[in-house]
Amino acid sequence: MVSWLPAVPYPPPDQPGYWDPDYYATYYAAEIINTLTNSLFIYLAYRGVKSCRKHGHDTVFQVAYFGYFLVGFGSLMFHATLKYPWQLVDELNMIYTTCLMAFANLSYSRSFAAQMSLAVFFVIFCAAITAYYHYIQDPTFHQTVYAVLTSFIVFQSIYRMEFTLRPSLRKSEERHRREREQLSDHLPSKADTHYENTRDLHILKTMWLFVAFGLSVFLSGFAIWALDIKYCSTLRTWRRHVGMPWGFLLEGHGWWHLLTGLGAYCYIVWGIHLRHILNGDQEHYVMVWPTIFRLPEIVKVSDPSSNANTSTNGAVSNGSLKALKQS
Repeated sequence: MVSWLPAVPYPPPDQPGYWDPDYYATYYAAEIINTLTNSLFIYLAYRGVKSCRKHGHDTVFQVAYFGYFLVGFGSLMFHATLKYPWQLVDELNMIYTTCLMAFANLSYSRSFAAQMSLAVFFVIFCAAITAYYHYIQDPTFHQTVYAVLTSFIVFQSIYRMEFTLRPSLRKSEERHRREREQLSDHLPSKADTHYENTRDLHILKTMWLFVAFGLSVFLSGFAIWALDIKYCSTLRTWRRHVGMPWGFLLEGHGWWHLLTGLGAYCYIVWGIHLRHILNGDQEHYVMVWPTIFRLPEIVKVSDPSSNANTSTNGAVSNGSLKALKQS
């Protein structure tokens, strides 16, 4: 141990445990830090479901939060017991939850038949992944599938976000007005169009900052995880050298849990916000995210069903429009 740090030495390796030998700190949890850090998943899942029920978000996101909970609970049990079945619960639920978010994105505004076809496809896809992964038991396969799925749904969501909110892409700028007038007799006024474009550009800027934050946190977790794998023996030596609790800070896998858990939570919040934007409810649901040190939440500020004082594309309130004109 470093002499100037007050610390407790690690016990000898291969200590007996409740589930198996090779425990180092407690009798009931083999990898105590990796076990405890999964508590973040459980807390954020509870917070997410509570927010969905309070603000009326779509049911599919409550199901996604439940899958998110199972990821954390499965990982908690796996690191406590080091038993293979719990590893499957942990890793396969990462795939299942990502598929739920893919379904929420791809099924939007489609016919009932198309939604059912997508649901059947994802059920068969998840069953096939489960069977094949259980057969080969190769973590590289799981990591590859998860990375491809996550990349696909992130880029798909970005595409929808851009084409829904950016005025130049949805052709709602003033230079597009004459072209749109030839196609439709029902255009919003110039003032309303200006308000909507200004509002949506502001939302888009906030969402891009949120995406950058979430991706940075998530990819930082991946980077730490990769370093932890590469330098595992070195880090283990360092931990035993500095003792507890300082050695806990060198638990790279624990940091991976915290960072990727927060990043995945941000992605679900982003998905909820995007769904309301696709519904044209920008005026009724807003992202509350005062600082990066506060967890974001999508909050209902008014009832989407009451559109008496609204105009096209998501309900522009008269009071908001007047305030923007005066600013």
